[in-house]
Amino acid sequence: MTRLSRYLSLSLLAMSMCSPLAAEARSIKIGVLNDASGPYSDNAGEGSVTAAKLAAEDFMQNHPDFKVEIVSADHQNKPDVGAAIARRWMEQGNVDAIADVPNSAVGLAVNEVVRGSKVALVASSAASSDLTGKYCSPNTIQWTFDTWAASHTLGDYLVHHGGKKWYFIATDNALGKSMVRDGTSVISAGGGTVLGSVNVPINTADYASFILQADGSGADVIAFATAGGDTVNLIKQSAEFGLKQNGRTFAALLTTTNDVESSGLSVGQGLIITQPFYWDLDQASRAWSARFTERQHGQSPTAFHAGVYSSVLAYLNAALAAGTNDAPAVIRKMKEAPIDDALFGPVVVRADGRAIHNMYIFKVKDPKASKSKWDLLEKVGVLSGQEAFRPLEQSGCSLVDQPKGN
Repeated sequence: MTRLSRYLSLSLLAMSMCSPLAAEARSIKIGVLNDASGPYSDNAGEGSVTAAKLAAEDFMQNHPDFKVEIVSADHQNKPDVGAAIARRWMEQGNVDAIADVPNSAVGLAVNEVVRGSKVALVASSAASSDLTGKYCSPNTIQWTFDTWAASHTLGDYLVHHGGKKWYFIATDNALGKSMVRDGTSVISAGGGTVLGSVNVPINTADYASFILQADGSGADVIAFATAGGDTVNLIKQSAEFGLKQNGRTFAALLTTTNDVESSGLSVGQGLIITQPFYWDLDQASRAWSARFTERQHGQSPTAFHAGVYSSVLAYLNAALAAGTNDAPAVIRKMKEAPIDDALFGPVVVRADGRAIHNMYIFKVKDPKASKSKWDLLEKVGVLSGQEAFRPLEQSGCSLVDQPKGN
């Protein structure tokens, strides 16, 4: 090859590297931050990482020039640990968005870390309604459900089905306190009464004294404002004390299919729960759940897992449409138009960052009615997103335009 031909070849190579096609190639990194070893690990944990990877694969199949990388870490249910991981990911790990984040206290801490940055918090599992209320941020969206929706959905349903007198057993953290606060509001509005509540530490092993307090209250409904392993222990120990007698209703405000399966239908039978997703809800949920279950060695997906998949996929689509990885710009794009989601149905992301979609009410099945290990729930009601979630004007979010006085 002559010197001239070599020069021309190198020039053509350099030009191709600077071509529009090369410039358009993009990448984005999503960090899944959750409880990998504690009481919320069954409901989120490794399953949430699998869900995020499924979302990345589905997105890249449609957009092969766009690379998505998924990383993960365990926040150990400690706000300082979660905040430190988020900060390290931002400053050293080139992470563009942080997803999942079960544990409201950790979610609120990470929310403050990413505020004002170019990194997003895609909080599919952090449940405190304050996240899109008084602590809302242009960097944050909240996808799956929250304490207001969980409390309102069950409160509204049970108050209108004879559950007028309530007693709460709540985790002594941001999650439990938010559920009691939000539940009390809707119960009172529906003509019911909260007779009392008790706060218990996370990871409590013996609930006997708290259960006896609830039993002695005379409540029609005993509500568990807990999550994960704490709810499983409450369900089992309440059954041991025979609290289901005398027509009393039990409601778990933030439970999942994993919790029900771990408790067993024989003790969980009749428990009322609310979910935005169930694996056997429709054809689309069954098809996606089959893929997830195959990856997770037989585990059925929880609503948290489905929320990670849907929220990450929606975020990736918005990032593509926005033409940037800058979090506020991507989230603005998500708020522009309704999202047709395969697992949650029509979704609208509001100005406060709250994703609005249907919420369903389920009753745990009689063991005799169950046909398989994960055939656990019977749908008994549904609320639309507009009915289930806090009205936008009541959010207290600074991103929401407030009506002007006369």
